[in-house]
Amino acid sequence: MSIFRRARGGPGRVSVQEAAIRTGHGNPDGGGDAVLLDVREPYEWQAGHAPRAVHLSLSALAAGAGLPAHAQARPLIVICRSGSRSRQAAELLVARGSEAVDVVGGMRDWAKAGLPLVDARGQSGTVA
Repeated sequence: MSIFRRARGGPGRVSVQEAAIRTGHGNPDGGGDAVLLDVREPYEWQAGHAPRAVHLSLSALAAGAGLPAHAQARPLIVICRSGSRSRQAAELLVARGSEAVDVVGGMRDWAKAGLPLVDARGQSGTVA
């Protein structure tokens, strides 16, 4: 049984708060059963991303790139800047047999919610 709610005709969607809990970003001790998959372009990732997120751009995913080993066979919560690319990525992943949902509002809402962002150097990040 899927841990994710599915939208009619496509992958489910979750709020940033639910994404944070499911990926361990909303828990003081970490944990979480899902992988946060960031599908933004490299320059966006470098400017700011959630700690412990996995990066695989939508363009690479659409070109056939596979998930890193530690993200395979785990539920995926897909995020981009605002929610459009993550929706496309979640659809691709579900079509390939993965359990995936996208995050409504993306990294913009993640940052607005005060959730952690780090840049490529591990310092405080921004949403590009």
